[in-house]
Amino acid sequence: MSEKTDIIIRTEKLSKTFTNGRLETPVLFDIDLEIRRGEFVAIMGPSGCGKSTLMHILGLMLRPTSGTIRLDGRNTAELNESQRAGLRREKIGFIFQRFNLLPNLTARQNIAIAERIRGNRLDGQIMESLAAVDMAEKAHQKPGTLSIGQQQRVAIARAIAHRPAVIMADEPTGNLDSANADKILELFRRINQQQGISLIMITHSLTAAQKADRIICMADGRIEYV
Repeated sequence: MSEKTDIIIRTEKLSKTFTNGRLETPVLFDIDLEIRRGEFVAIMGPSGCGKSTLMHILGLMLRPTSGTIRLDGRNTAELNESQRAGLRREKIGFIFQRFNLLPNLTARQNIAIAERIRGNRLDGQIMESLAAVDMAEKAHQKPGTLSIGQQQRVAIARAIAHRPAVIMADEPTGNLDSANADKILELFRRINQQQGISLIMITHSLTAAQKADRIICMADGRIEYV
């Protein structure tokens, strides 16, 4: 059952334990979290604190061991894997530290193939997404002819082309120098404000985190403060 509120993501008592034979490794403990529609949130913490695992659960790429997560009002515990995949494709865009662009395809084709995998043919929106990240003039260039910062912009355009409700960005400035990192963070803020997309960013950088509306700090699998 879907329940529309101003909360796009809500978790209650979310926990995750990885199991390898008899070995159990708990990584998240009783995470209670709310992300509002149109909010820009940074999640910070040291390596191994569980922030990337949390992002994968929020992005419906992992199931929690216990607890619940609601995405756009839907209790994802009630969904089978096919339904979870459909909801993920519809509602979420992902941006990773590694841009994952196919080298033999142009910027436009990299976005188009991702949309075809989703079952969409969004030719107009593809060019709109490239224009939104100031890359329309580079639409027919391949990744090898683009700078690192430009490649990241194409990856962002790919994430927003289907107009998701949420973007999840895992260390999106980790491979960039400070000048390009600043430009990407400014772009995130612009997309967040102009398109009303909620943005969840995993980062080690306090400078990057300070661009967000709210900073969530994690340690040892728990939220320390918000």
